[in-house]
Amino acid sequence: QVQLVESGGGLVQAGGSLRLSCEPARRTFSRYAVGWFRQGPGKEREFVAAISWSGTSTSFADSVKGRFTISRDVTKNTVYLQMDSLKPEDTAVYYCTGKLTPYSGAFYSTADEYDFWGQGTQVTVSS
Repeated sequence: QVQLVESGGGLVQAGGSLRLSCEPARRTFSRYAVGWFRQGPGKEREFVAAISWSGTSTSFADSVKGRFTISRDVTKNTVYLQMDSLKPEDTAVYYCTGKLTPYSGAFYSTADEYDFWGQGTQVTVSS
């Protein structure tokens, strides 16, 4: 079992930025495709962004395209979700998730495809 740890959430005004981090506890992140999902109040969990373990392929939900970026730092064993131009509708608990895969360029946008999940970090955007 891989334990994922998210950090970087908080309260920010609309138009502001936050950077979320995700790292595995006691394990390397190599060969793991990583995704971010979120669940807002009264809403279902939804896909936000994903990155392949090579870092060369990424995917974003339409609602965050052009505002969010996803990246990974191999030296720090960490995946980041940079969130800019935040809107109140981005308010949610953000979850990091990972999937061990032999395919360096693969990414996944469906929750069921992932193997391991973090506990989530709260992001609140005030208007």
